[in-house]
Amino acid sequence: MKETTVGGQAVIEGVMMRGKKGISTAVRNPLGDIVVHHDVLTPLSQRHKAYRLPLIRGAVALVDSMRIGIRSLNWSASVFGADEEPTKLEKMLRDKFGEKGEKMVETLTLLFSLGLSILIFFVLPTLITGVLKNYGLPPLALNTVEALLRLTIFIGYLYGISQLKDIYRVFQYHGAEHKAIVCYEMDMPLTVENVKTCSRFHERCGTNFMFLVMAVSILVFSFTGWSHPLLRVVLRILLLPVISGITYEILRWLGRTKGPIQRVVAYPGMMLQRLTTKEPLPEMLEVSIRALKEAEGLMDDEN
Repeated sequence: MKETTVGGQAVIEGVMMRGKKGISTAVRNPLGDIVVHHDVLTPLSQRHKAYRLPLIRGAVALVDSMRIGIRSLNWSASVFGADEEPTKLEKMLRDKFGEKGEKMVETLTLLFSLGLSILIFFVLPTLITGVLKNYGLPPLALNTVEALLRLTIFIGYLYGISQLKDIYRVFQYHGAEHKAIVCYEMDMPLTVENVKTCSRFHERCGTNFMFLVMAVSILVFSFTGWSHPLLRVVLRILLLPVISGITYEILRWLGRTKGPIQRVVAYPGMMLQRLTTKEPLPEMLEVSIRALKEAEGLMDDEN
């Protein structure tokens, strides 16, 4: 089996792939044609040696993935004329700073998305559990309740959005992305027939990352105690880079080695991919194959 670092995500009616030749986003436009946007971005990890150190590189990779993901989503939306009317702040930044203003808008979007995720999945369970402290529950019980709340909110969120029609199609493209990568790693020709037979589950999926973040946070937060509510919230936010760093190293380990221990660790996240990936249509597989070939420079070999 071929070892690769290629990864990606689903976008609106398409797939983004990140490979050795850059970032390629392929989308099937309203006319039924596949259009591709290729971008070469310098990863944040290449900008400073410190960003490549174990644990630190995990937090850096998370920010990098969100940055690229937002840019790819915005481009896919533009293909369908789905650009939203800019807010007054966005318009002001773009008018005043030009291209730099565009990057500032992306940064603000990233910070908002990250902040909202932290609020829902980390701060909210902590505050709810903190109320139970008044009933004399010991720290072990409080940590257990907080962990269960966090996992319940996370799984409930995934289940809820998976029921939405538009999100279902995005999850089909997510499945198409995984199938193409699995086919590529198995060193099989990237044809619709071959990709169709491959699994839609993958160890390096972002769903695995999110679940492992939840699991690792349970362990890390168990050492922080239950003091003042504000202090608990601040500690959880400050520890998130550590948690994402640990999780990233676990995910790298899962992607590079196979064995019974790895299968046990990956199993919960793989099962959650039943919610976040759906079986794609053949035309969706064509899009994911095109994105992968462009990202890995395989189109050059065919020409």
